[in-house]
Amino acid sequence: LHMSLIGIRDMSIIDEPPEERYPVQTYVVEFNEQMIREAILKEIERGGQVYFVYNRVEDIDKMALQLKRLVPEASIVVGHGQMSERELEKVMIDFIDGKYNVLVCTTIIETGLDIPNVNTIIIYNADKMGLSQLYQLRGRVGRTNRVAYAYFTYEKNKVLTEVAEKRLRAIRDFTEFGSGFKIAMRDLEIRGAGNLLGVEQHGHIEAIGYDLYVKFLNQTIKRLKGESVEELEDTTIDLNVDGYIPSKYIEDEEQKIEIYKKIAAIRSMDDYRELIDELIDRFGDIPKEVENLMDISYIKNNANSCHMKNIAQLGNVISLEFSSMKYISPELIHYLSQEYGKRLEFDLSNTPSFRFRPKMDLLSDLKGLIAKINGFSKENNI
Repeated sequence: LHMSLIGIRDMSIIDEPPEERYPVQTYVVEFNEQMIREAILKEIERGGQVYFVYNRVEDIDKMALQLKRLVPEASIVVGHGQMSERELEKVMIDFIDGKYNVLVCTTIIETGLDIPNVNTIIIYNADKMGLSQLYQLRGRVGRTNRVAYAYFTYEKNKVLTEVAEKRLRAIRDFTEFGSGFKIAMRDLEIRGAGNLLGVEQHGHIEAIGYDLYVKFLNQTIKRLKGESVEELEDTTIDLNVDGYIPSKYIEDEEQKIEIYKKIAAIRSMDDYRELIDELIDRFGDIPKEVENLMDISYIKNNANSCHMKNIAQLGNVISLEFSSMKYISPELIHYLSQEYGKRLEFDLSNTPSFRFRPKMDLLSDLKGLIAKINGFSKENNI
């Protein structure tokens, strides 16, 4: 998914299910023995079979015994990857043939398994698994015209981590057909790229931001192709404003990532105004958070071109640091002094920087200042 978002691969979405298929009924609940018993019996009584996923080989047999005591009506067998090939093959053949109606197993069933008669899956300690893994496991049921059930359980009274809560909320919310893309997007946000253009980011992306990460990657691709590459500054921005796309404004995940990419590409006021018109036309009046995000993207992209190293808010003052003194000419200082007077102070002692005092609208004033610096630098080849 990430490779498609940055333009290396194409992407297509299949959102039409096979005929006579139903979405899997999904439940995220505390582990409760009575509920587990009822879920297993309900499936057995309609002639179906059950996966019980327990991902600890060392005591999986103990869990199987616990289930046998809980549901004596069920015939239970254990299967996991540490069994010999012949032993595991026999277990699976017997299960497919209907000799057992509950398979207690590890995540070995995650991919490549299609048993149409299995239409209930219960996952123990689902909070310890990844989102894509949970999605794959849910896909093992609901492969016929029967309604299937998936129970994602976690220990009773356990306080879930923030990441685990996000995973379980996503698997609960995205149940309709064609939700694989939405799940992948949420997984990318949670463990890969964080909130795109936001502050909760991970790995290399956490260090430099999603947009700049994509730019660096594009630079590398161009170098490999033998194309000329413009060196980029790594401008960090730290402003006390909220910038994101609220779900109530754009609910569809695919549309949201499309707009995020367009916002990340804002480099001129023409780009800015065109996107404003498009957003109003497609989604209605623009929330302040989205407007802030557009301003931040414009500022960041133009600050990169100006060779700025850092833009940070210090109370009512904005500090703009440049990567080198060579990008601040006496002519630029004179020009900005005429434009802004005492609202702009220059500190050229250690790290060359400006201290800017916005009037009313922080982002609007900062956007105007960056535009003037960028325009002057281009005209004078700085």
